[in-house]
Amino acid sequence: MPTVSFYNTLGRSVQEFRPLQPGKVGFYGCGPTVYNYAHIGNLRAYVFHDTLVRALRYLGFEVTHVMNITDVGHLSGDVDTGEDKMVRSAQERGQSVLEVARFYTEAFFRDCERLNILRPEVVCKATEHIDDMIALIRRIEERGFTYSSGGNLYFDVTKFPSYGELAMLKLDELKAGARIEVDENKRHPADFALWFTKSKFENQALLWDSPWGRGYPGWHIECSAMSMKYLGEQFDIHAGGIDHIPIHHTNEIAQSEAATGK
Repeated sequence: MPTVSFYNTLGRSVQEFRPLQPGKVGFYGCGPTVYNYAHIGNLRAYVFHDTLVRALRYLGFEVTHVMNITDVGHLSGDVDTGEDKMVRSAQERGQSVLEVARFYTEAFFRDCERLNILRPEVVCKATEHIDDMIALIRRIEERGFTYSSGGNLYFDVTKFPSYGELAMLKLDELKAGARIEVDENKRHPADFALWFTKSKFENQALLWDSPWGRGYPGWHIECSAMSMKYLGEQFDIHAGGIDHIPIHHTNEIAQSEAATGK
């Protein structure tokens, strides 16, 4: 098997790639939030994912590529603020959230076909994996990383010592109102919601029963839950937009490692 090296954001260096299982690659790439058409900047990320998968296969690796479809929970602010992007689009179009999700998911994959992007082996929708998210949140809760406030369940970043390592953030330098909008329910401005209840948004279209009340998941938990479901608790490569590094991917690392201890 030939050697290949990648620039790893975690560590900011070029590193030789050594998969967990020789010859096999578990690859998770953050997929679209299907509330509107993908623009060319969005699609650039998927061209990159496709190039990576093709290159690895050319070199002889067996690749399992997983992509999520976000159809619930991604708020207009990447922290825990604003409206759900899906709900807002549904209201503007006078359709249900699932109708909007179906329309833009189909549009996304049509665009991918026009760009000759291979469809991933696994395409998983957030709304079809709520039970997996709840199960993962319970693991995080059982390990003591959560607290309830204002009707929502939050991840306590101060209990995760390496929080922010991926983005080279320092907890004591994160100020509310700067990078992160003020949420009076949070103990620390970088804490993030694992589960919202109706106390936050009364008109949320999609709600599920949970141990913390009827509500819906935070955005970040879906990627951890679905990547683990299809690739295991540890896998080789995680990719996504560069804008995901300081919040989404940083929070993914925290909640995943808090749950598994790995």
